[in-house]
Amino acid sequence: MPDTRLAIIPIGENIHCTRVHKRGGKYAIAREDGSGVIAYDAAGERRFLPIPRAFIDCADWENGKVRHCAVAIWQGLNGAEAERAAGADYIASLARAQEAAEAQYLDVNVDEFSTDDAEKAAAMTWAVAVVQRASTLPVSVDSSNTAILRAGLEACDRGRAKPMVNSVSLERAAAIPLAAEFGAVVIASAAGESGLPSTTEGRLANLAALMPMLKEAGFEADSIHVDPLVFPIATDSANGKALLEAVTAVRETYGATLHVGGGLSNVSFGMPNRKLINQVFAYLAVEAGADSGIVDPLQVNSQRLRELDTGSESFALAKALLLGEDEFGMNFIMASREGRI
Repeated sequence: MPDTRLAIIPIGENIHCTRVHKRGGKYAIAREDGSGVIAYDAAGERRFLPIPRAFIDCADWENGKVRHCAVAIWQGLNGAEAERAAGADYIASLARAQEAAEAQYLDVNVDEFSTDDAEKAAAMTWAVAVVQRASTLPVSVDSSNTAILRAGLEACDRGRAKPMVNSVSLERAAAIPLAAEFGAVVIASAAGESGLPSTTEGRLANLAALMPMLKEAGFEADSIHVDPLVFPIATDSANGKALLEAVTAVRETYGATLHVGGGLSNVSFGMPNRKLINQVFAYLAVEAGADSGIVDPLQVNSQRLRELDTGSESFALAKALLLGEDEFGMNFIMASREGRI
C-alpha cells in the first residue's frame, strides 16, 4: 500500500517571469531568419508562441536563454490579436498542466517582468485573470512589492478558495494587513527585518516575532504556511540538513495544524540533475515534518514522492548530498557526469 504519510501540498511555481528556456533547445527555437518561438503542447497538439523582437535583441538571448513566461505575458499585453491569444494560451497551458499534476495553488510572480510598477501591476492582473479562466485552483500572488500583491489579490475571484500571499515576514510586515483584507492564506517567511537566518535558532526567533503579528491580524494556524528558508547546497553543503532540522523544529514548536514547507526547489540551484535532488529533498522534508512546498508539481507531488525508489543508488547519492555527507557533492556530480543517475 502507498505510504499516506508522504503527502505534500504543491504550490505550483511554474508561472514566474524568472523562468527560462535554453535558446536553440527543445522549447526555445531559434529560426534562420533571426526570429524565434516557444514550442509547447496544449490540448494534445504542438503550438508555438512567437518571441517578440525585444526578447531577441537582449543579453538573455545572446547568453543562450529566454524568459518564456515573460514572453507570454508581454504578448498577452502588447501583441497583435494572434500573439495576444498565443500568450494567454501559453500561460493557460502551464496552469492546466500544474493542476493535472496535483498542484493546490498556482503561484504567479511578475517581479522580473519590468522595472516599472504600473507595468508589473498590469502584468499581474492579466496573468491572474488568465490563470483563473484556465484552472479552478486558487492563485498564490507572489511579489516583494505590496502594490503588486494588491493588484493580484484584486484580480482574484472571491467565489473560489482563498488566495495565497507569497509572502509575509518581519521584513514584509506591510503585507500582513493586506492579506487579511482579502481573506488570504499566507506563506510566512522566517526572514528577519534585515537579513536571512541560517541557523534553526535564528529562524525560530524570527517566527516567534512574526506569529503574534499574524494572530493579531486574525490568521488561524491552518491559514499559515511557514517558509523556513531553503538555501542552495551548491553554496554550502550544510544547507540541506540545516533546513530539515528547522522544519522539524518549526513543527515541534507550532504543532500539527500549521503548514510547513517553503521554496524546496531552491536547494538544487547550481547543481546537475536538479529534478532528482528536488524530489529526494521533498521526500526528506516531508519525513522531517513538512506538508507543503513551492515546487514544480510535475516533478514533486505526493504520488511522485511515494514512487521514489528509496533503495536505489540515485536516491542514496542525492540523500548523502542533501545531508552534507558527500563533501562538495563530488560523488553526486561524478555519478551525474557518468550517466549513472
